[in-house]
Amino acid sequence: MSSIEADKPRKEISPLLKMALELGPLVVFFFANSRGEWLAREFPALTELGGPIFIATGLFMAATAIALTASWLLTRTLPMMPLISGVVVFVMGAFTLYLQNDTFIKIKPTIINSLFGIILLGGLLFGKSLLGYVFHTAFKLDEEGWRKLTIRWGIFFLVLAVLNEVVWRNFSTDFWVAFKVWGTMPITVLFTLSQMPIIMKHSLEQDNPK
Repeated sequence: MSSIEADKPRKEISPLLKMALELGPLVVFFFANSRGEWLAREFPALTELGGPIFIATGLFMAATAIALTASWLLTRTLPMMPLISGVVVFVMGAFTLYLQNDTFIKIKPTIINSLFGIILLGGLLFGKSLLGYVFHTAFKLDEEGWRKLTIRWGIFFLVLAVLNEVVWRNFSTDFWVAFKVWGTMPITVLFTLSQMPIIMKHSLEQDNPK
């Protein structure tokens, strides 16, 4: 039975549900930080976590765990990037709450984006366009297309890491949280859309429209 189940194709979920699972924890983080005092009054147990940013961190960790669990139940698989992000969230969130130091949760995006950037660019040194392994089910590109996309995404992740460092070190916690949700996400969406020309140019499916 287990071998038969292992051979089954992974289940697909709707794009909207997938987006909700990915963005949901960030929205929870933003809401909990902006309404931290109200949450503490309504749910006194949350005061054990600390101030608004610590309440937000705790709820962010819980929302991330729920999102990963839901993804597993719906698709019977966990994509590598969300899984790595989730692990970093739990580790840095735990340090943030235990030491009551929000620096750890603030450098979380720096760690994740630097890790992704280094992995993608480092893979090219060994002749591996690792982005192709992640998105091969969504796009069918030739080798040159995957190489170019890998370079671009690797550099983009490193730019996000630097941007996060600039923001959290020079602005307030509330501004950093807002930028994390309403700044980083739109930038990522715009960058993703800007890659469509290269995807269309190197798509293998264009050679065989039928």
